[in-house]
Amino acid sequence: MASKDAKAQEAARKLEEFIEKIHYSERYSDDEYEYRHVILPKPLFKMIPKQFFSPDNAGTLRLLTEEEWRGIGITQSLGWEHYEVHAPEPHVLLFRRPKNYDQMQAAMAGRNAAGKQPAKRK
Repeated sequence: MASKDAKAQEAARKLEEFIEKIHYSERYSDDEYEYRHVILPKPLFKMIPKQFFSPDNAGTLRLLTEEEWRGIGITQSLGWEHYEVHAPEPHVLLFRRPKNYDQMQAAMAGRNAAGKQPAKRK
C-alpha cells in the first residue's frame, strides 16, 4: 500500500512539474477573434487520458471542452474555446474567443449590477 501511495505522489509531483512548463503564446487577432496557442510539454501530453484523443487518429486530440482542457492543467481567463487541432504537432492546442469578449463581460456585469440595486423606500 505504501509503495502505491508513493507512486501516486510521484505521479502527482511530475504532473505539477509538467503543468508549470506549459507555454502560452501571446494573443493575436483578426477582425472577429483573438487567438492563442498553448504548447504542452510532451511528457504531459503523454499523460492525457485516452478518451481525449480522436477515435479516427489515436495520436491527435479531439476538440476539448473547457472542463477537459482545464482538467489537464491549462489555465486561461474565461471565454476561450479549443477550436482546432494541428495533427503535425498534436501537443499544440489552438484556442480562440470573440475579440471583444472582455468588454462584453464588463457590459453584462454592469447591466446585472444595475438591475440588482435595492428598491428605494417611500
